[in-house]
Amino acid sequence: MDQLPSYSPPPGAPGVEPARMERFAHALRMRGEGYRPRTRHLGPDGWAKYTNRLFLETSPYLLQHAHNPVDWYSWGDEAFEQARRLGRPVFMSIGYSTCHWCHVMEEESFEDEEIARFLNEKYIAVKVDREERPDVDAIYMKAVQGFSGTGGWPLSVWLTPDRKPFFGGTYFPPRDGGYGKGSGFLEILQALSDSYVSMPSEVEEFCSKATAFIRQALSPEGGDDLPTAEALTDAARFYLDHFDPVNGGLAAAPKFPSHLPVRFLLRFHRRTGDGSYLDMARKTLEAMAAGGICDHVGGGFHRYATDGKWLIPHFEKMLYDNALLVAAYLEGYQATGRKDFARVARETLRFIERDMTAPGGAFYSATDADSPGEGGRREEGAFFTWTPAELDAALGPERARIVALQYGVTEGGNFEGRSILHVSATPAAVARDLGIPETELDAVLQEAKELLYRARSLRPGPIRDEKILTAWNGLAISAYARAGLVLDDPGYVDRACRAARFLLENSCRGGRLHRTWKDGEARHPGLLEDHAFLVAGFLDLYEASADLAWLEEAIAMNAILTDRFEDKDRGGFFLTGDGHEELLVREKPMYDGAEPAGTSVAVLNLLRLHEFTTDPQYRARAEKAFRYAAPTLRSHPTSLSEMLLALDFLLDRPKQVVVVLPRGAGKDEAAPLLSAFRGRFVPNRVLSVVREGEEQAKTSRIIPLVRGKEAVGGRVTAYVCEERTCMPPTGNLAELLRQVGTVHPLPP
Repeated sequence: MDQLPSYSPPPGAPGVEPARMERFAHALRMRGEGYRPRTRHLGPDGWAKYTNRLFLETSPYLLQHAHNPVDWYSWGDEAFEQARRLGRPVFMSIGYSTCHWCHVMEEESFEDEEIARFLNEKYIAVKVDREERPDVDAIYMKAVQGFSGTGGWPLSVWLTPDRKPFFGGTYFPPRDGGYGKGSGFLEILQALSDSYVSMPSEVEEFCSKATAFIRQALSPEGGDDLPTAEALTDAARFYLDHFDPVNGGLAAAPKFPSHLPVRFLLRFHRRTGDGSYLDMARKTLEAMAAGGICDHVGGGFHRYATDGKWLIPHFEKMLYDNALLVAAYLEGYQATGRKDFARVARETLRFIERDMTAPGGAFYSATDADSPGEGGRREEGAFFTWTPAELDAALGPERARIVALQYGVTEGGNFEGRSILHVSATPAAVARDLGIPETELDAVLQEAKELLYRARSLRPGPIRDEKILTAWNGLAISAYARAGLVLDDPGYVDRACRAARFLLENSCRGGRLHRTWKDGEARHPGLLEDHAFLVAGFLDLYEASADLAWLEEAIAMNAILTDRFEDKDRGGFFLTGDGHEELLVREKPMYDGAEPAGTSVAVLNLLRLHEFTTDPQYRARAEKAFRYAAPTLRSHPTSLSEMLLALDFLLDRPKQVVVVLPRGAGKDEAAPLLSAFRGRFVPNRVLSVVREGEEQAKTSRIIPLVRGKEAVGGRVTAYVCEERTCMPPTGNLAELLRQVGTVHPLPP
């Protein structure tokens, strides 16, 4: 196909130069014969009436808008230079491909030809994928939070040609009065266009104030003293005071898994012995696994629950959420011995394996909240909900009756006439009502889940965002590696290794790590979180595989992070590396939200590397970062919930554990002693497994502590050390459990 069929530019947009037409034609050939324009504006031949610049992008989110009648630009100099040349303001819309309200605003406003014409004639319109460009998103999210006190996606921001914001919000209905709101998008566009022309000095003054606010908020001064255990205690007290004792999580709606950091609660319980925090963690893990936020058919979790009972999810499924929840459930299993928590981790990893794994072994980003319903119109949750009749058709009457009883499927439903599966009664109660043993009920349910998964796969599915994000893959690598160690499953370690190799071979180009990979192309400079999460993944892979190459990769990647992202003067880390495009501010991430801040993970990486290598520079840099973060940890410790894990590590006496195999022994011979780390919660430690001889000598050049350690009596031997002082070597599991189980209370 040599040209775009029935092509016309968006209304009010200039014509397209021949060179760009050639690029459009090439992009269309690359899309393949199965490509279908995503728009309601189609010509007689079925091709899109409009095609804009976003057709040349690889981002699934930007491609969703490639056939809007809006003359979109992607973020870059071209858009802002055009705005300056024409004397126009810029309207910027930021979102992501699986965002429900982003889709709503697209259908209502960006597909509206009247609105599009006004945008094209009075503005330069810019689209940004927040997952590709979190650096851009963070700046303008902070601006909108300053303007309105709230934020979210779609993020709608009005800018001057020098990229300074003067107004913003989130979702707007297309016209006045929509959804009961006073101001509609078209009327706001008209008013702000008039103000930009008639009140330039006022706009400039407002921009200056907004820019100063952003710079102060995203790059604060920092502090001089190390934080203390008071930050841990203050955060724990906050979570205790705001805990929902009935439903778990925080006592609020909506409920996000990250709002109550289970992994911090488990650590605080370990250091204090206060059972309240273990109970909070256990209740929250139970409630999430039982609620509608959990996909009981396909495994994994939706992004958040809109209600206070974890019942009604926002149906996106994000790779980062699921990777982080695997870690939480694994640690919950270790801290409580609850096998059902281990099962949830396995089912979540199976979801990632079945539905989110790309050829080559890396992992896709997300699946959408919306999918086609009965009439073909996209509906939120259509793919995931059920009716009794659908259960009957998939399972047969008897199994359907059991599943409906266990998962609360009724004729009336609990979501728009359909049912979100959730555990409506304990398995013990259901088995008792049915008059069957729990083991039989469990067998029926496991078989039914597979049948329902197959039946559901025949439905029109939600869109999957198939870009490969380095940071989120780093989290997934950690999840699989940790699961391999904790659950004694080498298959999980193999999957982590495949994903890690894919990133090293495809996302590292010319000595630089890139943020995204799609359609054979690595794009966008890697950010702090891409480097930090990948370093953490490599460290977890080393501990799970005992392959020294992964520790070497961690050290090498961390060196790049240090060179390009560390603030050598004030401590801490910048979000963007040296040589990155100049934005309004060079942010220093200091907030752990649904995703951890790269700063928090980078600091813990440094502490782990110090324990492995004994190189004091790692700890010194970590302490410098902690000093920078200290004011935030004092005033708002819950805003750095992931950094609290690193602070707990800093204030502990971490265990260095070395397991020595005799010459010629296979790594699997360490399994009996490694079981000490499977059923015991020992978060602040590093682990090395080495074989006597050449391997031990090579490892000792990086990990000095392994030097001179022997497999006593020719048997696998473990050494547990603290601050380079080792307890007596042991090959006895009970003694090893005692040694690793010693806990040092928090310092005053």
